[in-house]
Amino acid sequence: MDQVKITLQYILPKHLISRLVGLLAAAKLGFITHGLIKLFIKSYGINMAEAKQENASDYRSFNEFFTRPLKDGMRPIVQDDNMLAHPVDGAVSQLGAIEGDQLIQAKGHYYSLQALLGGDDLTAAPYKNGQFACIYLAPKDYHRIHMPIAGTLREMIYVPGELFSVNPLTAENVPGLFARNERVVTIFDTEVGPMALVLVGATIVASIETVWAGTVTPPRGKDVFRWQYPESGPNAVHLAKGAEMGRFKLGSTVVLTFAADAVEFLPNNYPGSVTRMGSAFAEKVPN
Repeated sequence: MDQVKITLQYILPKHLISRLVGLLAAAKLGFITHGLIKLFIKSYGINMAEAKQENASDYRSFNEFFTRPLKDGMRPIVQDDNMLAHPVDGAVSQLGAIEGDQLIQAKGHYYSLQALLGGDDLTAAPYKNGQFACIYLAPKDYHRIHMPIAGTLREMIYVPGELFSVNPLTAENVPGLFARNERVVTIFDTEVGPMALVLVGATIVASIETVWAGTVTPPRGKDVFRWQYPESGPNAVHLAKGAEMGRFKLGSTVVLTFAADAVEFLPNNYPGSVTRMGSAFAEKVPN
């Protein structure tokens, strides 16, 4: 059955299915929408006591429910200035050293840092032999993405691609998955040097948004798009540690990359470990 699931992902029209699901998720269908939300909550065991709006009837669309904000204080941000915070609720897929230009995806599968970040070697160069973390957001998880460390946005890159599922089964069987799927790459200057935070699309992900640009995809097309941002001035984007930087409408994955000797992940992070946004994630490496 696993092989059947993988084969179907190669042959099904993933973009068309995802866009149709996106239209349904955005629709305001009253009791139909509320019924779908209740079914989703029950099926995935979602703890609605954490949400600002606890009842299915509080949401006009499935998208509103899926990107629901949490109650104030529900995800406290680690206060230690030497610590980076987890950017999302989810589970660690892989993390550790970048071996030259190669990141591990799953046992026996690697993918290129340069390909992940849009195909430009100058963009990838600062992170070679650095550190990375890949975190999977399941459908039940909180789907807003937050800053692990304060940063100034320098570049955003839209990279077209496939829309394979990003669940563990697919990661173990589809080569180059995270450098193959549609994604939005964000590059920040931080206290520990450059940081790339990559929002990876997936099957039935209806939209990827950032707080400074709104909806980035869909639609976008078949070309790589790049936006540059100033270091200062009215158009500069500065985000504090723990600040929201984007969101997924339906589940996906984030990949973070850091330069060599910039951060050290805490030992309680390993493939399969649960993450909670705002909790301690990594420690700054002293200069």
